[in-house]
Formats: sequence, C-alpha cells, structure tokens
Amino acid sequence: MVTFDDVRDAAKRIEGVAHRTPVMRSTALDAASNNVIFLKCENFQRGGAFKFRGAYNALSRLSPDERARGVVAFSSGNHAQGVALAAKLLGIHATIVMPQFASRVKLDATRSHGAEVITYKHGESRERIAERLRHERDATIIPPFDHPHVIAGQGTAALELLNEVEDIDMLVAPVGGGGLISGSALVAKALRPAAKVVGVEPEAADDWVRSRSAGKPVSIGDPDTIAEGLKTTSPGELTWPIAGKIVDEFVTVSDEQIRAAMRLLFERVKIVVEPAGAASVAAALFGKTGVVGKRVGVIISGGNVDRSTFAALIT
Repeated sequence: MVTFDDVRDAAKRIEGVAHRTPVMRSTALDAASNNVIFLKCENFQRGGAFKFRGAYNALSRLSPDERARGVVAFSSGNHAQGVALAAKLLGIHATIVMPQFASRVKLDATRSHGAEVITYKHGESRERIAERLRHERDATIIPPFDHPHVIAGQGTAALELLNEVEDIDMLVAPVGGGGLISGSALVAKALRPAAKVVGVEPEAADDWVRSRSAGKPVSIGDPDTIAEGLKTTSPGELTWPIAGKIVDEFVTVSDEQIRAAMRLLFERVKIVVEPAGAASVAAALFGKTGVVGKRVGVIISGGNVDRSTFAALIT
C-alpha cells in the first residue's frame, strides 16, 4: 500500500527535476462556479503533463542492473512522454508501446526524447505486447498507474498545491486509471482531513462511478470520449484499494462540458489544456462538485493536444 510518506519521499526525489508548476486563478471561473478556484497547472509540467512525476520517481529507483536492461511502458500519450523523458535524463533505454491512432503530437514528442516506439492496431492488447517485450529484453515494465512509485510520484502535484494554498475545502482531479487521484487523496487526507476529494471522469468512461456504486471494480467497454487520457475501462488493482476507499465522491462530465471548460481556459486564463486535463475544471464549472462559496483546488492534468484537434474542439 502506498502511504503519504511515500509521496513526501517522491517529492524529494523529483525536486529540481520536475517543474514546480504554477497555481493560477481566474475571476471568470470563480464567478461561473460560485467558488474560489485554484488551478494546479500540470500542463506546464515537463512532458506537458503530471505523468512525468510518477515516471521519474519510478525510473530513478531502478538498480544499475535494471537501468542497463531498460524499461518498457504502454500508453496513449502522456505516460509515454513522461517515461521517455525520464529515461533520457537517467540514461535508460525506453521502449514505448503506443497505438497507431495516438495523437501525432504525442507520438512525435515521445520519439523526440529518444524512446523506441512500437505501435499497435485496434484490437491488439498493449499489455500483451509490453509483456512480450519485457520477456524478450529482460526489461522492467513501468505501467501508467498501477505502480506504487508511479502513484506516489503523481501525488506530489497535490502536495505542492496544498502546501501553497491554505484552507482548501475540496480537491478535484481527473480520473483515468487512478494514479493521480490516489496520490492526491493520500495527500489531502493527511494534510487537510476535512477537505473533500472528488474524482472526475467522462460520462462515457464512468468505470469509477460504477465501481463505487457496486462496491467493487467494474469493467466497461471501450469508451467513446474526447478525453483520450481518461479512456480506461476499469480501476487499477493498486489504485482501487486506495482511491476506492478514501476518495469522497466520483462524478462525471459530458464531452460538451469538457469542451466548454477548454474554451474558457483558453479565452479567459490564456492556457491550452487537453480534454482529459479540462475534465476537473468542467466539474467545477458546471456544479458537479456540489459546493458553493468554497475554496476548491483543481488539478489540470495536462496540455498535450495538437493544434488542429484543439481548434476543432473549442470552436
């Protein structure tokens, strides 16, 4: 089980390597949400997303022998870039399994860090491909969320936010596999026990909402949503025992609400945010958090979206 102490240890390990991302304010968002919103902008993180935190924390702990054998990861984009960049900084060969239909900007960015990218087609299992590569190369698999050091690393974003902003009443974060919300909840419950923690997922990818209702992990089909970073089909084996237990509530937002949040962030805050990163803002913007007049910390998970897709989504 991952603990708050693991998150604090991860913060020391990534200090000076990962960016301490800014906390931004928007009077327009405050007015629209009827709350005081603090945006933790992980779209300004190295690699364009919070994923670099967990990737670097995990890779930096490998033994010299493990580093020499290399790592394998599978991801549609942000974890791929995080692992590729962390591996480059640490002198480790990284092989990343990515879908052929992944965003071109994410594929190009992953390759730009020196990683070997192996693509797969619709219907193929990225996990099976990664396991085959692990066996062939005797490499270490770094999964996108189901890994204790990855979870601890992701929690450092919330740790920075809560250390910077006092008296947070609520912490809101997007939910895919659960690494970010698990690490964030561990931090919130340690530093602000009274604060409510809310996880946000797209309506079409509501595996966490269904799992909470069922009291156990539930699997869904391939989700159809613009938030590709949140298109998981079930909670993780490690993240469910954490987030499923201590996150106060899971809520959903529609793709149209995500688009509206992206548009507001671009027009009024002057930042570019990918759909998955805007899901948490959409929850605050459209009253899904269920609070008024509160101080709400919102984690924007990333900003990796190509310009044509971004333009189409906010138009």
